[in-house]
Amino acid sequence: MNSDFRMRSLLGSSPLPPNEARILMAHVLKKHYQLSRSALLSRDDMALDAEALKEWQSLENKRSEGEPIAYLLGKRGFHNIELYVAPGVLIPRPETELLVEIGLNEIARLDCTSDSQPQLLDLGTGSGAIALAIAHAAPQALVTATDQSAEALEIAKINLKELGLEERVKLIPGSWYEPLDQLGFDIILSNPPYIAKQDPHLNQGDLRFEPVSALTDHATGLTCLENIISGAKEHLNPNGLIAVEHGFDQSEAVISLMKAAGLREVKAHLDLAGHHRVASGRK
Repeated sequence: MNSDFRMRSLLGSSPLPPNEARILMAHVLKKHYQLSRSALLSRDDMALDAEALKEWQSLENKRSEGEPIAYLLGKRGFHNIELYVAPGVLIPRPETELLVEIGLNEIARLDCTSDSQPQLLDLGTGSGAIALAIAHAAPQALVTATDQSAEALEIAKINLKELGLEERVKLIPGSWYEPLDQLGFDIILSNPPYIAKQDPHLNQGDLRFEPVSALTDHATGLTCLENIISGAKEHLNPNGLIAVEHGFDQSEAVISLMKAAGLREVKAHLDLAGHHRVASGRK
């Protein structure tokens, strides 16, 4: 067992990939010593005290067992905001920022054609990532977000308060459109559960620790997408836009669902990895 408690030694002997070990050690330094990440280099001969060492060892062990770094740190950067995350919510992914960009582009278009505040709906908000990223970037937008998970909404409320967006984002408990008493949204966005129940990825990596209900519909992966798409026209303003995230191999099926629902200008959108990741259409 390593008895040298200097950072240099602890990082060098860690079984974790070096970048992951440095992320976790930086978290320990900030929490216990109020030191920035640069101290990993400038003070690498500093020995951790007993309390900091205990936390480092706990984080190292949990990560070695596969627990996601975002849960260990309790935070995740997304678009231009930082979110509190915990095991009750899906960890926001970079590819979901594509939905945010589509929403912001539509808000910019509406700003040029309408004097009213854009009304946006985020279905299945989880940590609030999509809704809060848009509200943060577009102060003129009014955002409504739903989720059926009470645990997820509690986490979203923490993020809402932390970002100071209580006046412009309304969180509503319930499944998809069911709890809404409002029609007439300009934009509907959603990143619903879209992994099929037999998909082996559910038993791999971070997904093993995330809430199953946020990952899979326990069926083909298309059930939630179909419900959201089929209800879009009823809840959209004329020429309103809906955009949904889907699996890398579901683009054709989701495009077909949008066309079958009577949406027009149906489009597929590529993520940064070159995968079809989002489909959109208009009322």
